[in-house]
Amino acid sequence: MKLNSRKVLITGASSGIGRATCKKLLNDGYQVIGIARDFSKFPCDDNAFTPISIDLAAVEMLPKQLQALAKSHSDVDTIICCAGRGQFGSLEEFSYEQIRSLIDLNFISQAFIARAFLPVLKRQQSGTLIFIGSEAALKGSRKGSIYCASKFAVRGLAQALRDECSKSGVSVSIINPGMVKTDFFDELPFSHGDEEDNYLLPEDVADAIALIINARGSSVIDEINLSPLKNVVQSKPAH
Repeated sequence: MKLNSRKVLITGASSGIGRATCKKLLNDGYQVIGIARDFSKFPCDDNAFTPISIDLAAVEMLPKQLQALAKSHSDVDTIICCAGRGQFGSLEEFSYEQIRSLIDLNFISQAFIARAFLPVLKRQQSGTLIFIGSEAALKGSRKGSIYCASKFAVRGLAQALRDECSKSGVSVSIINPGMVKTDFFDELPFSHGDEEDNYLLPEDVADAIALIINARGSSVIDEINLSPLKNVVQSKPAH
């Protein structure tokens, strides 16, 4: 396979949407830098893959780590922010620490990554920045106050950066998936339905990412809302 000259950085690379995107882009010949806390679930030996262990939830460490990463990989031209987690419940069920933790990972770390790498992309006068949002960024839902807020924030960031970066030749996009069949739901009291049309596959989102990356340079796909054919939410049996 001919190696693509483009270098892509993907967060949340060890599982779910991030892992599926790594696999797709590596298969397409891209050079991929993956960021994750733990790569034990994704032992990839592809020579075009560079795993970097960073805990994006530890936001106080990120500025120095990301600045060093941007300096050592100044030829990156695509950033894909997939990292995140879900936590749901009435607001008063959250501790103050849990509120901060969810916002830190789902929003603050994404803003920090953009802050670190946008100067690199702007210097190149080209590049692509993609955020993985959520259908929760489109409408607030019961027991989703903090999760929805974090995803609304990512969507607002993407929209503002889209306008801010266009003169520099940098495109900014966001994909808002519905329920995706990943380990996202492992620790949650609900999940998607069991039928194939009740959920997306992580590969579906990876395909949407590839569509954005491969778009003609003078065009931008601002936002993609991607949903299962039938939205079915089911509660898990109590243990």
